Amino acid sequence: MFLADDGTTSGVVVGDVYTLGGPEGRHASVVQRREPGERVDVVDGAGTRLCGIVAATGPGELRLQVAEVVVEPAPDVVLTLVQALAKGDRDHQAVEAAVEVGIDAVVPWQADRSVVVWRGPRAEKARSRWDALVRAAVKQSRRAWLPPVAEHLTTTRLAARTADVVAAGGAVVVLHEEATTPLADVVLPAPAAPGAPAPELLVVVGPEGGISATELEALVAAGAVAARLGPHVLRTSSAGPVAAAILCDRLGRWR
Repeated sequence: MFLADDGTTSGVVVGDVYTLGGPEGRHASVVQRREPGERVDVVDGAGTRLCGIVAATGPGELRLQVAEVVVEPAPDVVLTLVQALAKGDRDHQAVEAAVEVGIDAVVPWQADRSVVVWRGPRAEKARSRWDALVRAAVKQSRRAWLPPVAEHLTTTRLAARTADVVAAGGAVVVLHEEATTPLADVVLPAPAAPGAPAPELLVVVGPEGGISATELEALVAAGAVAARLGPHVLRTSSAGPVAAAILCDRLGRWR
């Protein structure tokens, strides 16, 4: 599967020949050496999937004979991973796996106990790295929607966003080992009615050192609910993907 730029699939219908250019076109034709007759999917990251057969390849491009156009609906509940920055690329592992599982958006969090710090030029470079990880995970899992990576938040800004999400009918769940409510029992937002904005469900995962009592208090005061995954304490690299799997199932996405 290949990821085209958003908007380039607009107006494409069955029978058209779609040209995939840019980095993805070069990757398809030069690196992967795709050949005429092979079946290929191209998605635009905004829900449109072109299914077809390679008609031809050229220098840095692939031409696809479109056999089917599938438009996948946007989620009726937006599942967002708020992932604390962590050392040893454990935050990278978490983001990559969570996107493959089904997370709809990603928010980097500069938690109190995050050893890694994003500031200045490093912040933009690090965020670009997360963007690249998300794109790779979307292609690996063959998803039609590309989750956006937001600007990183401090705890103060995360608490403010929590209050906004809850006020709009969404929910925020903070994963914490001392919580008594299982994630499987947390009340989820009701799906959006047709034409209405989708509510957001934020899942907050702390760094390797855990979420501080002050952070937990601030988030709960803003309307978040503390929950536990189960009897075992997971690393920050695995907690988010496991939570995403549980919530995707509860939201009916895997049924």
